[in-house]
Parts: sequence; structure tokens; C-alpha cells
Amino acid sequence: QVQLVESGGGLVQPGGSLRFSCAASGITFSMYDMSWYRQAPGKQRELVASITTGGYTNYADSVKGRFTISRDNAKNTVYLEMNSLKPEDTAVYYCNARLRIKDYWGQGTQVTVAT
Repeated sequence: QVQLVESGGGLVQPGGSLRFSCAASGITFSMYDMSWYRQAPGKQRELVASITTGGYTNYADSVKGRFTISRDNAKNTVYLEMNSLKPEDTAVYYCNARLRIKDYWGQGTQVTVAT
């Protein structure tokens, strides 16, 4: 059974930082491209950042320079370091693992950026 378990969400003030982790099980983690998506209330889910099996990274324009995605294949874990958080970063964040037609999602973790 495939599981993607996210952790690290919460309430943070504008300008603050958070670090997400997504631990995968049931898949050969190193073979999967990993991504973080987010969905704000009333909006569509959007790609935040992705990292390929080879370590190539891609970011949404809105988070470039503030967020960093990384992976540790030995720990079957992908991370998202978020700095200089803004209220518009408030959303539920989802971890995604993809290999061709195989597509798995975590349960989501809430981030609220507010004073």
C-alpha cells in the first residue's frame, strides 16, 4: 500500500518559515518525480515545486527564491523549505509522487500565514 505522509504544517506569521516533510512508503521512492502542490480556498490546486529523480527542480513563479524543494532517497522523503512566507501562501499543501501513469497523493497539510 502506497502512503505519502506529510508533516510540518501550521500557523506562522508573515515573514516566517516552515519546513515540510513527506515520507513515502510502498513505492521505490528514487524512481518517482516528487512534487508539492497547494490549494487555497476557492482556488484550483497548483504546482508549487517539483524535483525529478535526477534532482532537477522547478518552481512556481510565486515561490521562486523563497521555497526550496529537496529529496533524500535514503530516507524516502521529500522536503519543502518555505521562507519569507506571505498570507497568500495560505493553503493546504499536498505531496505528490509520479512515475508515468502512477500518481499518488498525500492527505494534505494546512499552512496558515497570518498575524
